[in-house]
Amino acid sequence: MTEVRPEYNESFEGMLKRFNRKVQLDGVIREARRRARFEKPLTRRKRKETATRRAAIKAARRTATRRPV
Repeated sequence: MTEVRPEYNESFEGMLKRFNRKVQLDGVIREARRRARFEKPLTRRKRKETATRRAAIKAARRTATRRPV
């Protein structure tokens, strides 16, 4: 549960801005969107495998394009 308490002499807009930033950093919205619809275990596993494969390709490209100093 994300909680923000008002600081001394703080406006509502400032408090709302701090709350939104804290919610964003905690990943609350991302988690809610992920849980919005049921995902089969096989689909979840395939999505994770493709993400891992994509990350590996991206890392390989990054190291291949570096020039020695």
